[in-house]
Amino acid sequence: MPANKTSPANQKDGRNISVDMYPFIRKYKDGSIERFLRSPFVLASPDQGGNRGVATKDVVVDKATGVSVRLFLPSRAADTAGRNRLPLVIYVHGGSFCTESAFGRTYHRYATSLAASAGALVVSLEYRLAREFPIPAAYDDSWAALQWAASLSDPWLASYADPARTFLAGDSAGGNIVYHTAVRASHEINDDMMDVAGLIIVHPYFWGAKRLPSELACADDSQGAAVVFPPYGVDRLWPFVTAGQAGNDDPWIDLPTSEISSLACRRVLVTVAGKDTLRERGLDLAARMRDHDAPWPWMMQGRREVTVEESEGEDHGFHLYSPLRPTSKRLMGSIVEFINQQPNSSPGNRMVLGVPTTPFNDVFGYGMAMKSWGTRSSMATSMKIGRVGPSNKISVRLPMPAGNAHHKHPLSAPVPWGCVINKFF
Repeated sequence: MPANKTSPANQKDGRNISVDMYPFIRKYKDGSIERFLRSPFVLASPDQGGNRGVATKDVVVDKATGVSVRLFLPSRAADTAGRNRLPLVIYVHGGSFCTESAFGRTYHRYATSLAASAGALVVSLEYRLAREFPIPAAYDDSWAALQWAASLSDPWLASYADPARTFLAGDSAGGNIVYHTAVRASHEINDDMMDVAGLIIVHPYFWGAKRLPSELACADDSQGAAVVFPPYGVDRLWPFVTAGQAGNDDPWIDLPTSEISSLACRRVLVTVAGKDTLRERGLDLAARMRDHDAPWPWMMQGRREVTVEESEGEDHGFHLYSPLRPTSKRLMGSIVEFINQQPNSSPGNRMVLGVPTTPFNDVFGYGMAMKSWGTRSSMATSMKIGRVGPSNKISVRLPMPAGNAHHKHPLSAPVPWGCVINKFF
């Protein structure tokens, strides 16, 4: 594999590089960290008129860690107050666990669009980043944000949020984080804890020590260079963000089926991109969610509804860096529909959104830098679970199945969803 020709540190700066994860992050031997994929900071503002009718404010969730959130309140909330409370969406940004920000332009604009389009109160999490704060810091921060939201201690939450319609959403690394947050919410025994009505994971980051078929096809240099996340780059990520404490067989990213079946979330939306190296992992997770429903009936009312949506011809994170293209708008529309859909109104299915007819337009000017990422250079056995329910129900503790047995089945055969909808434009 040739050296990364686009990495600026190969031509400048006399400092010695310890770990090079360009275009995300670089660590130098003197201990300093340099981040690259990070959009400009945007101030929060109560002025709805200048932000698509959405007011924003920042709140510190945990003073000990400094973890904060940015709240996005659509203007129509004031008109519906007292009649119809708003869905509450806790959003966790991507960025390979080590870069980007809820306060940056990319995610500020995305959360604004989500709040305005869905008519939802969005809580966007600013979590601690690796490598200064290795995993599991991000998981702890997401859990702290969910607990804070459940307390309804903030005036906006107390006045406008509907705790019964709480959604966890995230993209890429954020999709991984919210999945684990939903699993933890399923396991916790706490009468004050809200249920998670739905889980939305967009282009989620999951991986493993063994290649799946599509990853093998993308492993050679010629094809790997044409995708945002080449497999050899993904291989290096998890050891880096865990400070060398875990490999790609870690159950945090190579999910055991026993954990998937313990998820007490009634509705799940999994979205993948047709050209994304992580696509098959997302499809595999969705298939196992359908095949391995919650083992105890009291955990959910009815079967888990799993909807899978694929954006053909697109790559990882396309909707963030080119939000005005038709496929990005369709993806946003599907997320909005999922948030506002009545439970059990339609069966989970698989939708294919079609091939884009216009070229990729990187409106923020740096999204395509991810295509040059990296080189090949090296770099609890049991748990108590319970279900939070209405106050007149009793939470129960049951033992988890022992071990971390994995259920592996590459999706070379068609996934048995109810229907496939092709939408071409």
